[in-house]
Amino acid sequence: MKIAMLGYGKMGKKIEELAQAAGHEFILKIDQNNRHTLTAKDLHTADVAIEFSNPDAAVDNIKLCLTNNLPVVSGTTGWLEHYSEIAELCKKENGAFFYASNYSIGVHLFRNINRQLAALMDTQSNYQPELTEIHHTQKLDAPSGTAITLAEDLLSEISSKDQWRNEATNDPSTLSILSERIDQVPGTHRIDWQSAVDTIRLEHIAHSRAGFAKGALSAATWIVGKKGIFGMKDMLGF
Repeated sequence: MKIAMLGYGKMGKKIEELAQAAGHEFILKIDQNNRHTLTAKDLHTADVAIEFSNPDAAVDNIKLCLTNNLPVVSGTTGWLEHYSEIAELCKKENGAFFYASNYSIGVHLFRNINRQLAALMDTQSNYQPELTEIHHTQKLDAPSGTAITLAEDLLSEISSKDQWRNEATNDPSTLSILSERIDQVPGTHRIDWQSAVDTIRLEHIAHSRAGFAKGALSAATWIVGKKGIFGMKDMLGF
């Protein structure tokens, strides 16, 4: 499989390492220094694009792939206000687009457990949830895309809450997301259910970028030959 890597940073390099070990080829490595040289002709030599750039570049990168009939897997967060626009373009071009805020299979197992626990807790008004996310200092967006996804999962199950805020709050209808940035931290997401007598905690801690990179490469392999808009649930079945 020939891969165009749009966003050749730390994640891109880890994906390349796994791709080469699996016999795939990186034919394009695009970062902020050579993004201006990228052309449609370059993309036509690839089987799939993997997009891990930054919020400012992601939308244009995805559009360029879709308008040139190249399946694209994106893991960039912080641009989702444009998601409906990208979805419409994908349908118009009969393209293939795969998006996830987090490509770790462990995180998606964590999401399922989070939803199940939230459904149980909806009948327990003495417990209140709080979500914390911790990432490396180079992460540009806050809260993380994964934290937003986890928060939306919680809101779908908890009848007493109708919104989230990226701050501590005592508003009973609002879910707090607390963001911390610490050097050299791949990613931690934690949901605390607190009562006056105890705390129930769910936590996912990434030990390295390898889990995210493996999932993104699996998505790139999976999407080739398909048409439509996909996510981890489509690939994993849960």
